[in-house]
Amino acid sequence: MIAPDFPKNERERLAQLNKYKLLDTLPESDFDNITSLVATICEVPISLITLLDSDRNFLKSHHGIDIQESPRNISFCGHAILQDDIFIVEDARKDIRFKDNPLVAGVNAIFYAGVPLITKEGLALGTLCIYDHVPRKLTETQKKALITIAKQVLNLFDLRLNNRLLAESKQELTDRNNELGKFASHVSHDLKSPLANIMSLTTFLKEDEANVFSSESIEYISFIEESAESLKNYIDGILIHYKASELLNADKEYVQLNSVFEDIQRIHSLSHDQFKVGTYTDNIFIIKAAVTQILINLVDNAFKYNNKHKPEVILKFSENKTDYIFTVTDNGNGIEKEQQDQVFKLFNNNNQVDVKGNKGTGIGLFTVKNLVKKLGGTIKLESEIDKGSTFTFNVAK
Repeated sequence: MIAPDFPKNERERLAQLNKYKLLDTLPESDFDNITSLVATICEVPISLITLLDSDRNFLKSHHGIDIQESPRNISFCGHAILQDDIFIVEDARKDIRFKDNPLVAGVNAIFYAGVPLITKEGLALGTLCIYDHVPRKLTETQKKALITIAKQVLNLFDLRLNNRLLAESKQELTDRNNELGKFASHVSHDLKSPLANIMSLTTFLKEDEANVFSSESIEYISFIEESAESLKNYIDGILIHYKASELLNADKEYVQLNSVFEDIQRIHSLSHDQFKVGTYTDNIFIIKAAVTQILINLVDNAFKYNNKHKPEVILKFSENKTDYIFTVTDNGNGIEKEQQDQVFKLFNNNNQVDVKGNKGTGIGLFTVKNLVKKLGGTIKLESEIDKGSTFTFNVAK
């Protein structure tokens, strides 16, 4: 017997093999189906998918034999991975490399044919191979089939690797997003307390009857007050954005539509003249907290950016076979046509100023669009300057 040599690129080959994380894994039907098919095509009792580790031959799939691995120094596959093409031993008893090999005597491995599983980097991970207990020859059709199916085994290896890397990347992104959410929430809460102090102090300084500030100093204090208010709005927006995703964890439930609209009216303390809703007796199957948050944001914006003497918002509802459809219409300031495609982008505020003179943060509508998307819907805007805006969104039933 002659033990197989190690490939010249053995270190790189082992590194690539370990990257696939196939060693010592459980049987998988995709690979077992292949070895069963190969045994049938080649009319042999044994078919294997093997992986050559540093000192053993691990059998990822084994048809016709029960062992999981064998020593590499006696393996036929150790010789096969040194080849660029199919490696065939028609009668191991007459081949000096194998005639006293323990596999010949132990499992009666007389015939062997193996195709090296070579990656695009030129590294042979193992083989797709067959054994028989008698000497034999393969037909050209069987050889071509063995070579072709070996390529499919490599495709499966790559698919399995890519799926694993994709899952790991997805988990990493999820973990990072969770950490970012916790960070944003923690920092935002920590900032709110000193910010509230700043806002209280500026108000106190402006209203203190005994103050000796000049008109210029009062103006500076007002600037501080405006900046603090803007920062507060950003912090509130960030908190709402990161908490919004948590709303989607709730289960769908049957909800009376009018109760949702009444919640919106109560939260914003709106009169019936300001908040116009038809009478709906429908019970709809939704994630209530998520849909309510979307409506809260849209109604809040409708009043914040409305300089009319009598601001008003109209809510409408309809449905079709697949979706619930909500419409929020206001008589507010409106949005320039060229800006309408930008309103849902993060931190885009269209340079609009609300009724208190504060600039928007560009977080609210971004959050709304994300919630709508995750509820299986879309949102669109129609708007005309000085006449108002209409936001229409749908959520999947």
